[in-house]
Amino acid sequence: MGSAAAFHLARRGLSVVAVEQNDLAHDLGSSHGLTRIIRLAYYEDPSYVPLLRRAFALWRDLELESGERLLHVTGAIDAGVPGSRVFEGSLESCRVHGLPHEVLTAEEVNTRFPGYRLPAGFRAVFQPDGGFLEPERCIRAFARLSLGLRASVITGQKVVGWSREAGGVIVHLDDREIRARQLVVTAGAWMPKLMPSLAPLLRPERQVVAWFATRDDEAFATDRFPVFVMNTSDGHFYGFPQFSVPGFKIGKYHHRSEVIDPDDMNRTVSADDVEVLRACVRSIFPTADGAVLRSSTCIFTNTPDEHFIIDRLPEAPEVLAVSACSGHGFKFCSVIGEVVADLIEGGATRHDLSLFRLARFRREG
Repeated sequence: MGSAAAFHLARRGLSVVAVEQNDLAHDLGSSHGLTRIIRLAYYEDPSYVPLLRRAFALWRDLELESGERLLHVTGAIDAGVPGSRVFEGSLESCRVHGLPHEVLTAEEVNTRFPGYRLPAGFRAVFQPDGGFLEPERCIRAFARLSLGLRASVITGQKVVGWSREAGGVIVHLDDREIRARQLVVTAGAWMPKLMPSLAPLLRPERQVVAWFATRDDEAFATDRFPVFVMNTSDGHFYGFPQFSVPGFKIGKYHHRSEVIDPDDMNRTVSADDVEVLRACVRSIFPTADGAVLRSSTCIFTNTPDEHFIIDRLPEAPEVLAVSACSGHGFKFCSVIGEVVADLIEGGATRHDLSLFRLARFRREG
């Protein structure tokens, strides 16, 4: 989110300083792992779909400006038994927004896409526009273009806090201070530390993904294996075709429900972590039930309703909070960068942010 915001702000001629405590495109947060799903049929809520349409367009614009291919279309499967949240929510988004889609039986999915072995009784929404992004390359492209627009990008410097002053804010780094009229905080799992007033709403959670060796690489190729999200009896899983490195990549939402401190998280993948994922592989993707070729941890930062936070702090209106994307935010970076630029430059945006306002939590309370 930060790299996209820096790019869109700098593109409008604003003076921008972006700060990252690690290197660009590091593997300690929520924006790495070689591939990230982008879906147009959005089971989480139909109101995300207009943002996604704009996100797709802006990702294509970034490809043109950077000269790199960053978005790969494979089609997307949203599956589960009838009545399950993923299947029914995806179908509702397609119907509300007139998205091209097919409703497939388990047998139809398994015949068309031989890497799948959906159980009898499952149904799937196939939406042809879905696919995946290459997150590290996206971040580097945003940062490189930002630098070309004369934004300052500071890496390896930790933000230890911020304070208000007349006319703006002071951002306190390890060894310096930065003064600005407005501050955008896109710190992911570090948001509770930088924005204590939001800490009760934010739950950083350890995630694990793994890449499994397949017995049939062709069945898991990008032109034969759509990305997927599905509800099963074992939980809520997501996965990708083979790409860039060997292996079929799979993860489980809320992997083992481990709430963590991002500065003190266990980043070693255990046999128990792998078994959580292998249970799904064994039952639904049996030709990928091979050795683990690669594994990785990352962090989800969950809100109570698992929708985003994009809003100004009531106690500090010059500060814009943009984070806590509950494990499904990366695909939106391109459009959220535009949203941030709208809000910072003019105080409003044409995009509907009603789902992401902080007031919703006060209403619930």
